[in-house]
Amino acid sequence: MNGDFAEGFETYRWRRKCKTLSDGDPAFDEPEWQGEPLEGRTLLLFAEYGLGDALHFVRYVPMVAAKGGRIILQVQPALAVLLQQLPDVTVIPRGVPLPPFDLQLPLMSLPRIFGTTLDTVPADVPYLHPDPAKLSRWRAALADVTALKVGVVWAGNARHKGDRQRSLSAEAVLPRLVMPGVQLYSLQKEPRPEDAAVLAALGTDIIDLAPALGDFADTAAAVAALDLVVAVDTSVAHLAGALGRTVWMLTPYALDWRWLRDREDSPWYPTMRLFRQRSPREWDDPLLRLSAALAVLAASAESWTNACCRSSIADGATK
Repeated sequence: MNGDFAEGFETYRWRRKCKTLSDGDPAFDEPEWQGEPLEGRTLLLFAEYGLGDALHFVRYVPMVAAKGGRIILQVQPALAVLLQQLPDVTVIPRGVPLPPFDLQLPLMSLPRIFGTTLDTVPADVPYLHPDPAKLSRWRAALADVTALKVGVVWAGNARHKGDRQRSLSAEAVLPRLVMPGVQLYSLQKEPRPEDAAVLAALGTDIIDLAPALGDFADTAAAVAALDLVVAVDTSVAHLAGALGRTVWMLTPYALDWRWLRDREDSPWYPTMRLFRQRSPREWDDPLLRLSAALAVLAASAESWTNACCRSSIADGATK
């Protein structure tokens, strides 16, 4: 959290020897790659932990591919189609038999291999892209919406050990985002039972896109067709950042290491803005600040749209 990535990633190597941290993750007998030239050998990179972690660290895969070997990338099935766009990489969903390989390394060890520091974070975005055909369909579907199109994810995976710290209810978030000039879209997969009444009460103020989102390739196209994503610290926030889309993230007081301390931006995602809790379990303040920022953005977007319309009318009048 203090930004000492070199020491942090070096120490992080020990997670692979700790049963509590590695239980359930893939394990292989082949030697770990140490960053040397691959010289035609085959390297398996594999995802650990959550979907967001995989989306975060696949940014390093092109750097590995430049080392001259064959790259196999094993990821969670929900990510496989999206990540097949990565050049010079064979993407295999977890659970499908792997071809032979010579070396292996978890994705989250790549920052150590490449000596990442706070000043050398590979932050060129986008490093992922939506499928053009899927994006075209979403843009066509949303073409008549003149309001600011805002996707929302208010909760993560309920099975995550830190879910109580990061996730909110629909009731806590959505009513604060309903305002003139904004059309909300739910990107929330598997909303919780208590959210149903809130979504129903909001009516057309929020449109549920989740039934059309089969995997992350679908979600990427939907996110790319929106103007803004508002999310808690979950995989869709990482996806929006990887796509280079504007994303505002609500972060808890006891936050994840990657978001550092006392800053509203992220060195990992240039298009991300952080709305942090200032005290534990206190969401009113960051939600109030986010709502105010959204009102300003919506007003600016409406002024720009009106100016464009007036310009078009004036142009037409002079012809």
